[in-house]
Amino acid sequence: MPVKVFFVMYEQLKVDPHVHVRRLADFLGCPFSKEELRDGTVEGILRMCSFDNLSALEVNKCGKLLTGMENEWFIRRGEVGDWVNCMSAEMGERIDGVMEEKLHGSGLKL
Repeated sequence: MPVKVFFVMYEQLKVDPHVHVRRLADFLGCPFSKEELRDGTVEGILRMCSFDNLSALEVNKCGKLLTGMENEWFIRRGEVGDWVNCMSAEMGERIDGVMEEKLHGSGLKL
């Protein structure tokens, strides 16, 4: 069982991805060196992991998983709040309730 958990909110990640990539590297015990910060390593990671790059990969455009679910369901629009185009308000409220219950006492506010 993990001793620590890393949380990042999608909204925060969209606002300042550089900060959160650096936070994640620190959390994993692999902080970026000064040279890596200077030579654009973080920018390269952000470029490779960008919504545009990942959604353009062939594996995410076609095919199906063993469960029969099509891969295209994993990549949507990459926009904050896009969930409203995929779920009803009632579904969103239900998820919020479950998350509140599961995270109660953690200090994490969604």
